[in-house]
Amino acid sequence: MINIANVSKHYGSFQVLKDCTTSVSKGEVIVVCGPSGSGKSTLIKCVNGLEPFQSGEIVVNGISVGDPKTNPSKLRAQVGMVFQNFELFPHMSITQNLAIAQVKVLKRSQDEAMDKGLKLLDRVGLKAQADKFPGQLSGGQQQRVAIARALAMDPICMLFDEPTSALDPEMVNEVLDVMTELAHEGMTMMCVTHEMGFAKRVANRVIFMDQGAIVEDDSKEEFFANPRSQRAQHFLAKILHH
Repeated sequence: MINIANVSKHYGSFQVLKDCTTSVSKGEVIVVCGPSGSGKSTLIKCVNGLEPFQSGEIVVNGISVGDPKTNPSKLRAQVGMVFQNFELFPHMSITQNLAIAQVKVLKRSQDEAMDKGLKLLDRVGLKAQADKFPGQLSGGQQQRVAIARALAMDPICMLFDEPTSALDPEMVNEVLDVMTELAHEGMTMMCVTHEMGFAKRVANRVIFMDQGAIVEDDSKEEFFANPRSQRAQHFLAKILHH
């Protein structure tokens, strides 16, 4: 579903990704973790073309992301993205937030888009909030709306960029529960997260990054029981200790 081959990216003279290679099969859930500034978010933003990269290749479902002929809007319609800070339109109601991209990008009718949006709101447990505005919802509720909005585009895979890091601790589980349900339904997912409990429960593989490079790419069992690099051992000792 996603193939990343020898991808490197620079900001000026600073190399933020170094020769990254991995792949994600249909239905796989991959957790990408590592210290702050290791290139995790940049890597998944390259997957749907939000960040350009200078060398290597990324292919999503047969579409080459870096090819100048690739239509980025069509690509992003197939690759759902959930950001750290929700990125909802504050001046639109929740249902309008869910409908707008369906109408503009997928050319669905307003009624069809609203109907789809309401079904997905129900799925994430927020149908009662349909007519509210983002500012009237808690952070956890807004993030669940953001997941529903991404699902409204019928994506073939989903990317999550630290979806719980801006949330109060008691709201984290309501978002992880929705993500866990998606994983169990067979959605292909790449998740940048520090939620190691989620990784242990749901991930097929864990990718550990440091200084722009993929240091480990292993089954979750192998990664947690026997991390090979000292950097990963140190990271896990710190993060699991808390």
